[in-house]
Amino acid sequence: MSAIKQVVLDALHRELGAKFGPFAGYDMPIQYPAGLKAEHLHTREQAGLFDVSHMGQLRIRARDGDRATLQRELEAALPIDFDGWPLALQKYSYLLNDQGGIEDDLMLVNGGDEVRMVVNAGNRDADFARLTALCPGLEIDWVDAALIALQGPQAEAVLAQFDAQAATMTFMQARELVLDGAVCMTTRSGYTGEDGYEISIPTDRAQAIVRRMLADPRVAPVGLGARDTLRLEAGLPLHGSDISPQTSPVEAGLAFAIPKSRRSGGNKAGGFPGAATVLAQLDQGVSRKLIGLQSSDAIPIRAHVQLLDASDAVVGEVSSGTVSPSLGRPILMAWVQSDALSGGATLRASVRDKRPAVAPVKLPFVPKRYKR
Repeated sequence: MSAIKQVVLDALHRELGAKFGPFAGYDMPIQYPAGLKAEHLHTREQAGLFDVSHMGQLRIRARDGDRATLQRELEAALPIDFDGWPLALQKYSYLLNDQGGIEDDLMLVNGGDEVRMVVNAGNRDADFARLTALCPGLEIDWVDAALIALQGPQAEAVLAQFDAQAATMTFMQARELVLDGAVCMTTRSGYTGEDGYEISIPTDRAQAIVRRMLADPRVAPVGLGARDTLRLEAGLPLHGSDISPQTSPVEAGLAFAIPKSRRSGGNKAGGFPGAATVLAQLDQGVSRKLIGLQSSDAIPIRAHVQLLDASDAVVGEVSSGTVSPSLGRPILMAWVQSDALSGGATLRASVRDKRPAVAPVKLPFVPKRYKR
């Protein structure tokens, strides 16, 4: 068993009084002395700073230097289309297996002669191996840099103090900002539903830049605990909890990331791993779905709780659940049989000896506030 790893800013988190826990092979700050709820609400009201350096950052280029090779091989590995994809724009996609299951979900930036990719921490090595096997004509390298997320309604004002160009960016745009003299690949994106940025900072400059950000009274350090409650309120699935190699993008409600050109009848239809299954599901529907539900009962409903219909038959299972810090009621994402959702049927959660009612709701639970 390999030793647990530390992020670059480990010492700073300890100085700030963080409580740590293992996550995807890393010792990560889970919360700070203010506590999860305070961190969550501060992000909604001002700006939260998250260290997500455990995520994998990749730079991908064609070995022969030809952009056409880069595009051709990545289009064979992922359900993406470079045609009509503007430079410096980030896209969401996924790495699928041959059965159409989600091996990982990814963020990609079109950099012209290169693509920058961010992969989930727990899948770093597996993703690298799979991409290398699928794309022999590509050179794939790790980026040695810290990754920081600055999220919340004050994020723009805070980051614009470093580089005024931050204020001109819109949702999913990428740009190299200069922060205290360091060139930092930055995207206007995040995992909270709030406006904000994800910033790749050279390792040797990360501590000084993060300290300056935290010196701003609008910015508070936020751990993985509040990151999870924020993303759940935003209806954003977590790989390893809500989505996995056993779930497809269509079942998970993530088919928006598959362009029309890669679907049946498109000029680049299919041609990616799992395409036969995914395209069939798009055309014919699915027998189960990942949905959002909420309850008015003051009973926390956590992952792996079974969902029952009116006859007490098991029709689903919770994949993520919490008591929403913003709404003050239980919210959850769950896998549910499609036929159990017809006619507005009310479901119940099996929580020990209690059966709180849960009602399907359209995601997100809390409106997203991206700057478009």
